[in-house]
Amino acid sequence: MLDSLFAAVVAVFIYMILWFVTSLIWKRNDVADVAWGGGFIVAVLASVTEVEVLTARAFFVTVLVIIWGLRLSLHIGLRNRAKGEDARYQKWREEWGKHVVLRSFFQIYGLQGVLLIIIALPVIWIITIPGTGITAFDCIGTVIWFMGFLFEAVADWQLRRFKLDASHKSQIITTGLWRFSRHPNYFGEVTLWWGIYIIALGVPGGWMTIIGPLAISVLIVKVSGIPMLEKKYEGNPEFEEYRRRTSAFFPLPPKP
Repeated sequence: MLDSLFAAVVAVFIYMILWFVTSLIWKRNDVADVAWGGGFIVAVLASVTEVEVLTARAFFVTVLVIIWGLRLSLHIGLRNRAKGEDARYQKWREEWGKHVVLRSFFQIYGLQGVLLIIIALPVIWIITIPGTGITAFDCIGTVIWFMGFLFEAVADWQLRRFKLDASHKSQIITTGLWRFSRHPNYFGEVTLWWGIYIIALGVPGGWMTIIGPLAISVLIVKVSGIPMLEKKYEGNPEFEEYRRRTSAFFPLPPKP
């Protein structure tokens, strides 16, 4: 376990340095969003190199992470390519002033790398700790993962279609999955990581990796996900009405 964890840490550290250098060349820190999904692929593949035998469960979970990571990075990359730097990163650039390079390295890329490793712990555990055959946890976890993946992918697709329509400029999407949750894509991402954690319960000691899904849940719901995204809409009458009747995270029927 420690060898695989160490390999993942080293690989992610190098990966984040490369993206940090890229951000300096392109003069935009929102490339960190593109790096997020790919970072999990790097961590998982680095862990795989340290095991002698890859179990069927480990192989399956590795494939799930690769599918998710590739889709997310591709989606964000295509979304950002024709835009300027994201407003969140622009604000930090202004606030950090002459310390922007140093603070960007530690507070964006360094912190993201640490969080990435913590969230990936259930996957690393599955890869390195031999388990028994297929269990109920594998079946339940897989169903939950696919539900989360579809939620995230469909929500991203619906939002992209909405924004490509020029008539929707400056409007807020309130249709499709966004009718039942203000952040269905975030709900999907958190859900799929809980699905992987449930799969890890089928491996001896897997329950101890609960810090992984807890970390992504807190990060998205309380820290850098929903709070930061909704802050820029404060005072917008259309958004305030949308917030009044629509669940922030869990998909629920809208209020009257």
